[in-house]
This record gives sequence, structure tokens and C-alpha cells, in this order.
Amino acid sequence: MKKFLKSMRFNWPVLLGSLVGTAVLLFTVQLAVAQDDGEPDAPVIPTQECQECHLDVASHWEDSAHAHAFDDEVFQAQWAGLGEPAECLACHTTNFQPATGEFDQEGVACEACHGETTAEHPPAPVPILADTEYCGSCHTTTLGEWHQTGHASEDIGCMDCHDPHSQQPLFEMADELCINCHEDSMGDYLEDMHIQEGIGCVDCHALVIPPEEAPEDGIVPTGHAFTITPATCVACHTDALHAGFSLPGYEHGAAAANGEAIEGVAENEELTVLEGTVSLEEPDELTPEQKIQTLEAALANRNLTLLFQGGVLGLVLGGSTAWFVANNVRQRREFEGQDEDEQEN
Repeated sequence: MKKFLKSMRFNWPVLLGSLVGTAVLLFTVQLAVAQDDGEPDAPVIPTQECQECHLDVASHWEDSAHAHAFDDEVFQAQWAGLGEPAECLACHTTNFQPATGEFDQEGVACEACHGETTAEHPPAPVPILADTEYCGSCHTTTLGEWHQTGHASEDIGCMDCHDPHSQQPLFEMADELCINCHEDSMGDYLEDMHIQEGIGCVDCHALVIPPEEAPEDGIVPTGHAFTITPATCVACHTDALHAGFSLPGYEHGAAAANGEAIEGVAENEELTVLEGTVSLEEPDELTPEQKIQTLEAALANRNLTLLFQGGVLGLVLGGSTAWFVANNVRQRREFEGQDEDEQEN
């Protein structure tokens, strides 16, 4: 019993430090759990009620690709052809729940980009989730192309060029959107033959070259890299470059690819030309299920990191406490020993 008490006498600072570290670790665990289990304090306002006040926004949105992301005929055909995989609904509906297959609304509605709007609005402002990286969580192909450009390095994102509600360019004429920023750097190009022939910026810099075989999921490039390649030139200059062929859908060059009227071509033939060039399906590289798994992995990694940081903090605090207490005990013993020596002398 005396040996045990003697052992406890010398080890209790270490035990105290361990208890402090354990307490910090448990507190960190509770904090991580609380972050995942939070619930809104106020009821969420349905999208329909948003539209009752924001009439201008609703009018822009109601005919947009977001509004019809689910009922779009091209999507429905591609989705049915793939066997209607549930993971597609993560981007084509609002608040899709992969565990149950349920969602709040067809298409990309208000809450998909603004988050939960509670009864505190108004006057409380509505949150906005739609920065460029957030848009890219569904528009992964566009985001990947954008990252290759000077726009990305200058932090010129989606909403600097697009109306977030209609998804259309901010300028009625797309070339005016380009000139709005690049006029000073265009120089002699404004007198170039392309301009004189009515071929503008987007006719070449945003020209989408369709793949030889359309992918099953309908995901194709979107032209947001804004690069000029030999294929871009071949789309118009097949004879001058001795290519001897036209790219599928580009028999009439960039004008047809960008939807301009073509002299001498019947309307139905023009539509046939454009079929191979225009994809109504929004771009994607990862499947929605993969993106959900990525988000879940990121959340798990965040919690693991938080637990690790809490453990390290606990060990540091515990060790510091143990050292401080042990040092005080040692100094007290030395002081008591000096007193005993003085009394003996």
C-alpha cells in the first residue's frame, strides 16, 4: 500500500495532464458532432413564395437552363438512355437526398444557389452560395476550362459575364461583353478581315468542336477555355489548309456553329447542321454521385482533422500541465530539503 501511495505521489502530475488532454479531446468530439447536427431555427421559405416578391428575378429564371434542368427533353432522353441513374438528380433537381431519392423541386431553384431562406427574410439578407467554384460543383467541365484561362488568374468568374438567374451573357451581343474588358488590347484586330466579314470574338474563341462520337452522358466541351487551335481554323478554312474535309456540323463554318442565318441553306438543313454542335446538357466530368461522395469525404476529413488537432492540443496542454505541476513539486521538495539542512546545522 505504501509503494502504491508513493507511486501515486510521483505520477499524479502525469495523470492530471492526461485528464486535461482527454477532456480537450472529448470537447473537440462534441464540437464536431454539433456542427453536423445543426438545424435551422426558422422555417424555410418555399421557392414559390420567393417568386411572389421577386417578379423580375422569376421572369429571368423561368425560361433558363436551370429552371428546366430536369424537364429538358435532351436531359430526359439522355437520362432515360442511361437507365435514369439517381446521381444525375444531384444537379438537375434542388436538394436531392441520395439516401431516399427525394428532392424538393425539379430543376435548379432558388434554394440551390441561395441556401435556406428563413422567415427572417426580409429584412435579413438572403445568403448567396453561387461563387465560381460553387457553380463548378455541377458545371465541372466549364470550371476546368475556366481554370486554364487568364480569367481565372484575374478572378473573373461566372457572374462577371453571366446573369446568374437567366444564365445568359450580361450583354445582348456576346462580342460586346468581350470588348467591354479587352478593347484596349485588341489593337489592329478591330480592322482585321475576320471583323470585316462579321466573324467576332466568340465565333473563334468560344467555338465548340464536338467529339467525333457523342458521349453517352452528353457531356461535351463548352468553349470556356477561349483557346484557338488548328481545329478552330479548319472549321472554316478547310480549302486553304488543304484539309480536304469539314468537321461534322461545321460544313458552313463558324457562322453556322454560332446559329447565324446561312444564305442559300434551308431552315431545316441549317438545324441539321447545328445538331452536332449544340449541346443543351450542362457539362460535367464527375458524376453527381461522385461529387456527393467527394463532399462526404471532405466532411469526414474535416472532422478527422478537427479531432486530430484537438488531440494534439490536448496532449500539449496535458503535457504542459504535468510539467508545470511536477516542476513546482520538485522546487518545493528542494526548498523543504534546504530548510531541513539549515535546521540540522
